[in-house]
Amino acid sequence: MHDIADLEARGVASVVVCSEGFVEAAEVQAVALGTPVARVFVPHPIQDRTDAEVRAYADGAFDAIVRAVTRAG
Repeated sequence: MHDIADLEARGVASVVVCSEGFVEAAEVQAVALGTPVARVFVPHPIQDRTDAEVRAYADGAFDAIVRAVTRAG
């Protein structure tokens, strides 16, 4: 979150991508940083997923990530 907030402050469009297990933590961090950090969540957990499952998560999140980075709604 800190890295994304720093990139945003430098004018680099960015988005945090993390698993749904961190929704609350991401919100708390965004508030603490005082910046509206764009966030996209994928299913939780990630660590024990196969490569194919992680690719499917990424594919499923792709459009939301592009929208967040381009601010296209």
